[in-house]
Amino acid sequence: MPAIHHRFASVDGQRLFYREAGPGGAPVLVLLHGFPASSAMFRNAMQLLADRWHVIAPDHLGFGLSDAPPVGDFDYSFDALTDLTAGLLRQLGVPRYALYVHDYGAPIGWRLALRDPDTIAAVISQSGNAYQEGFQPGFFGTMWAYWAQQNPHTESGVRRALTLEMTRWQYVAGVADESVVDPLTWITDHGLLSRPGNDLVQLALFRDYANNPKLYPAVHQYFRDSQVPLLAVWGRDDPIFGPHGAAAFKVDLPNAEVHLLDGGHFLLESACDEVVELIRAFLIANV
Repeated sequence: MPAIHHRFASVDGQRLFYREAGPGGAPVLVLLHGFPASSAMFRNAMQLLADRWHVIAPDHLGFGLSDAPPVGDFDYSFDALTDLTAGLLRQLGVPRYALYVHDYGAPIGWRLALRDPDTIAAVISQSGNAYQEGFQPGFFGTMWAYWAQQNPHTESGVRRALTLEMTRWQYVAGVADESVVDPLTWITDHGLLSRPGNDLVQLALFRDYANNPKLYPAVHQYFRDSQVPLLAVWGRDDPIFGPHGAAAFKVDLPNAEVHLLDGGHFLLESACDEVVELIRAFLIANV
């Protein structure tokens, strides 16, 4: 198996952790994780892809092993997280890359693409939403209420996402055999979410997420203008971003590949080999 290197970089005064593997001169694949995870969600996929591609997976600020400054010291937003990701890629000398987006990684990835479309060679979306059709009302109802009005009642609703019970649910919901999902995934994520002050970090990002759907029309125009090669591979039973969100890519990208596999939100935990097989074929054909 190729070695995965675990590194830190200072970007705009913040210490970011990232995983890196693969040949130095190979095409680059940047993997952007979602909530409430970290680059650890790519630990298995990286080993399976690093024989042919140079893979880079950072932890967003406030997640994983990256810094998590308190909200009084950093203005948490998806724009700010994008700034840090772009700064890291510049520091690593990455001028062009394929992009893998999951959950929170999607609004960061879309911003990177809108800022500099020529840097994006291809897109892989694994529950990386870009369409209203992707939102599952059963999950996002409490978030929509919080966006509409912040008060103790709506805040208590979204704070449930920070509990161990809900963190576990995000990993196992939609998975036919829950025993294939390593409990350390949700235990580790919950431990990091529970760091003092991190709840306020996550609440700030919950509020700012309301700005992400406002970007969708520009993202759709980017798709239409660029016709960027895109692979959507989603768990058909994802309770957070549903399969209609995967199918919607073909509205603006008629040549997009869309695959729905048995599984849920964290598909790499239960169907990693299947996902990687699709990724390899897609990247060989397009990058």
